[in-house]
Amino acid sequence: MNIKRSALLLAAGFVILLGLRSQGQSATSGKIDVITENDTARSIAPFFTPATASKKNPNAEGFIQRWSLLEPINKSIRSNLVFTVNYLKTQFETDYFSNQFTVIPRNGEKVKAGEQELLWHALESPNFNIKLFRLAYGLRKQTYAVLFWAVTIVNSPREIKNVRLAVGSNGGSMWWLNGKEAVILDGDRRMVMDDCVSPRLTLNNGKNIIRGAVINGPGLSDFCVRLLDEKGVPIKDVSITLQ
Repeated sequence: MNIKRSALLLAAGFVILLGLRSQGQSATSGKIDVITENDTARSIAPFFTPATASKKNPNAEGFIQRWSLLEPINKSIRSNLVFTVNYLKTQFETDYFSNQFTVIPRNGEKVKAGEQELLWHALESPNFNIKLFRLAYGLRKQTYAVLFWAVTIVNSPREIKNVRLAVGSNGGSMWWLNGKEAVILDGDRRMVMDDCVSPRLTLNNGKNIIRGAVINGPGLSDFCVRLLDEKGVPIKDVSITLQ
């Protein structure tokens, strides 16, 4: 009886372990990102390709893959446990560079943030998520205790009401739609698709600017963003540009 019970407990534990492992990965991601010996080249390929001017829609699941990304701003962060809403708002509302909340950056444009001179990069990800850690690592920038800025433009063929901005990030982040705060992700978290969704918003006919800031201490940094309609269905009949 005891042997049988032990076998059942062992089997149950194995199933739980598999479940926990699968929860750490999105259904649309293939594997957990790790640094290996093959990373000595320190390149952003194959995690990014240069953005083009051609028409680009969200991917099959509605995720936005084309972004202008600013090289990381160095911060002094020892733990992600400090990422409360108040802390994040203070960090994200600090002026790091000119026109921080209005700039529509061009590829290669320079930014002065404190003592750092940083560049904007117009990039596309082959994945549903944007691997900021890989951007920093590939460009030989500081990879931990950093703050990233991201900007993209969603071109809608019509006005769409009751839209929700759905975001996942590792670690804390804050997102704006057309200059208005939409959603904030606090705490020490791993990236999960649709981890937080905004209140109901309106997507304008024409250009809509999504702006985001992601901050992290120890660990990988990445994010994923998509727009959901009032029924929770991903919006895919929009185009993504950077200008």
